[in-house]
Amino acid sequence: MFPIRDSIPSRSYPYVSYGLIAANVLVFFGQLRAGPEIDRVIERYGMVPARITSPERPIVVERREIRRTFLGAVPRVVRHEYADPPFHPWLTMLTCIFLHGGWLHLIGNCWFLYIFGDNVEDRLGHALFGLFYVVSGVGASFVHWASDPNAVVPTIGASGAIAGVMGAYFLLYPHARVVTVLPIFFLLEIMVVPAYVFLGVWFVLQFLQGSLAVSSHMQGGVAWWAHIGGFLVGGGTLLLLKYGGLLRSPPAVHRWVRPVTVYRYRFR
Repeated sequence: MFPIRDSIPSRSYPYVSYGLIAANVLVFFGQLRAGPEIDRVIERYGMVPARITSPERPIVVERREIRRTFLGAVPRVVRHEYADPPFHPWLTMLTCIFLHGGWLHLIGNCWFLYIFGDNVEDRLGHALFGLFYVVSGVGASFVHWASDPNAVVPTIGASGAIAGVMGAYFLLYPHARVVTVLPIFFLLEIMVVPAYVFLGVWFVLQFLQGSLAVSSHMQGGVAWWAHIGGFLVGGGTLLLLKYGGLLRSPPAVHRWVRPVTVYRYRFR
């Protein structure tokens, strides 16, 4: 499911949400400018769990490369040592949340932050929301590290921090309506669903995928436990702020009249 918009009005301009989106985009353009050295950038500023577990141990991995000769392409396996970060490896739990692995990764994260971030920022205030975002991102990185402390695959992306924003939204606006695109084979459904359904299904899918990854010992391209950790850290932090009396009053909620399928498209 992919969200298009929600039904909650924002009373203030989301400076921090838009600033974080801009920061992610600028850092990504910085990655692109690195050209052939982009892998070194990810190795230095991405979070490598094994490097945090044993900071003094160099990370050496085997890579498969194609060597071109006059006889044609010849595959070979080479040993590669990761570049060290310019600071203590623990700080990569923070720097990794501003790196992305491609355009779809960047656009997807920024879009989810655009949809859900403004409403959470409206309740927390600008400065507190910025701190909340960082805490959620670092918490997500920590959970991912704890799930596999000896992994050597660099972890990057703002997904954990944005999952924290979604966890807060889940608690603040469970009955908000979310306009959602749901592709079903060749049929494109545009539905209006309650936020607790959209976010609840999203969290359950992350948990199932994370459990499958652990049980099968597979290393995929998605840090499922970072998503789960970010969601839980964000929700837990929101509850602490709520009980501390640090939240603003909620805005008036405009409910959707028809919480059902409103459009249907068929691709030919």
